[in-house]
Amino acid sequence: MEYLNFKLIAASVIYSVIGIIILFASFFIFDKLTPRTLWREIVEEHNTALAIVAAAFIVAVALIISSAIHG
Repeated sequence: MEYLNFKLIAASVIYSVIGIIILFASFFIFDKLTPRTLWREIVEEHNTALAIVAAAFIVAVALIISSAIHG
C-alpha cells in the first residue's frame, strides 16, 4: 500500500490539470499575438511552417510546465 499514496496521486492529478490549463491559456495568448487566425492558416491555407512553429511552442511550454511541477 506504500505505492498507493492517495495524497501523491491527488497532487499529480491536480498539477496535471493546472498544467493543461496553463498550456491552453498560453496557446490562446500565442494565437492572439499572431497577425492572422492560426487555425485557419494551418487548416485552410496548409501553412506547414506555422504548424511546426505552433507545435514547437506547445512542446516548449509543456516542458517548462512539467519541469516546474517536478521541481
